[in-house]
Amino acid sequence: MPELISVEEAQRVILERARPLDAERVPIERAAGRVLAEPALAATDLPPFPSSAMDGFALRGADTPGTLPLAGEVAAGKPATGPLQPGTAVRISTGGSVPDGADAVVPLEVVQEQEGTLVVPDPVAPGAHVRGRGGDIRAGEVVLESGAQVGPGQVAALAAAGVAEVRCAKRPRVAILVTGSELRPPGEPLGPGEIYESNALLLASALQGAGAVPAQLGVVADDLEEHKRALERALLAFDVVVTSGGASVGPHDLVRKAQRDLRVEELFWGVAVKPGKPVAFGVRRDHLVFNLPGNPVSVLVTFELFVRPALAALQGASNPLPAFERGRLMAPVRPNVHRHEFVRARAFTEGDDLVLEPLGGQESHMIVRAAQANALVSVPPGEAEIPAGSDARFLRLR
Repeated sequence: MPELISVEEAQRVILERARPLDAERVPIERAAGRVLAEPALAATDLPPFPSSAMDGFALRGADTPGTLPLAGEVAAGKPATGPLQPGTAVRISTGGSVPDGADAVVPLEVVQEQEGTLVVPDPVAPGAHVRGRGGDIRAGEVVLESGAQVGPGQVAALAAAGVAEVRCAKRPRVAILVTGSELRPPGEPLGPGEIYESNALLLASALQGAGAVPAQLGVVADDLEEHKRALERALLAFDVVVTSGGASVGPHDLVRKAQRDLRVEELFWGVAVKPGKPVAFGVRRDHLVFNLPGNPVSVLVTFELFVRPALAALQGASNPLPAFERGRLMAPVRPNVHRHEFVRARAFTEGDDLVLEPLGGQESHMIVRAAQANALVSVPPGEAEIPAGSDARFLRLR
């Protein structure tokens, strides 16, 4: 194997080639999880009229304190039929349109109603409890910038500002190819030397969570021509191809040879990461090709470090790199001397601290042990043990 490159260098190489896909219009009811390809502008002022922040009475501050005759009622969606006359007040509900002529709202609990009049014992400042027109945003202003990811709060903001659809980068179409004649679907009887295939399901679930459209193209047997046929079909029909297994140096590791024959330009093979060292990345025209190892925990880790950022970049995310958080190690961790290790751990809160508990069984084939993890702790190369209580960076597993 050639000299290993760093995790950061591998990410740099990938993001240089992962350019945003073409944009399409998306109704906001289907925009959750998507990334904006251009700024979304408000279609209206928000609020679109001065509105009441309280259940109470709309009046003029200049008329307080005093006793004011009640001249009607305003409810949400049912504005007053005319302006408020000086020296009067109207009942108003939260969200109701403050009538012209009124400049304040007084809450129910600080006034008294007496036979059609309102007793206001204290002065009310103009503007009190009134949400001004456009106080949140003005028509034509930016609700969300290009590159923003749309979640529940963002959908609500767009809808409230009158935005019916947004332009988003298309969701990447991703082919999943797993290799190995020994692999069988879960539930089938296993023959000698056979194991159940789990990486395609792992990848399909992870890809969907990353905003991609995954397609499982099945298991490819250990045959060079079959590898070439499957890869050529995937390269023609999909934006991204992700393979699992078959990219190392054994006699049945045929993926890289098949890709060379298909003119896939290999940009790196081998990263100083544990687990996942034999990960490779290449391109053919605008198609990205990831060769992940066969061990399932290696697939889990390399997907988070390399594939997920590429998918975010293809969708136009403003910051596609993994978002690390910080926590406190519950137990000591010994680094790998040469490789950046990502230790599976359980992250939880303990008092005011976020604590990271490294799990037992860190071998790259132990996917059942890894299923207990909700975090990957970043442990840079080194020789000295990192003691319990140390601050550490980690990635949340989604």
